Amino acid sequence: MALSEQFLEEDLHPIDIVEHLAEHHDWDFDRIGDDQIAMAVEGQWRTYSITLAWSNYDETLRMVCSFEMEPPSERENVLYELLNKMNDQCWAGAFTYWANQKLMVYRYGLVLAGGQMASPEQIDTMITAAVLSAERYYPAIQLVTWGNRDPEDAMQVAIAEAYGRA
Repeated sequence: MALSEQFLEEDLHPIDIVEHLAEHHDWDFDRIGDDQIAMAVEGQWRTYSITLAWSNYDETLRMVCSFEMEPPSERENVLYELLNKMNDQCWAGAFTYWANQKLMVYRYGLVLAGGQMASPEQIDTMITAAVLSAERYYPAIQLVTWGNRDPEDAMQVAIAEAYGRA
């Protein structure tokens, strides 16, 4: 059964849908309020903190996917250069580094203006894309911040695609 089939008869709040998805995927989550939920999603490299919040004001479902990171201060400028290169390849969402919080962040907003309803598949895809993007670029981030590699060189790791099966 498709994720959306169980919601056909209901008019659910977007955060209710996220909660159902978290239960479906067995993710740890905390319903912070009516309009916000926080989850922990396990990836290959990290466990990612994902927060989704609904804004009635601009009818947007906002997602922040983050992980802790403390790059050496002398590598921050190079990290920002890498972030520009990463964002050039991201068609939905964008990365930023929140230095004060020591967090690498991937952000995305799903605009649902005019009373649009988000489908479970849309929200699931949004979360999956965030984790996949973080997983894709994590090695490049590590190479730049801790391996003293330049951004162009580090991006080759993110660009390289594995073919076949092991």
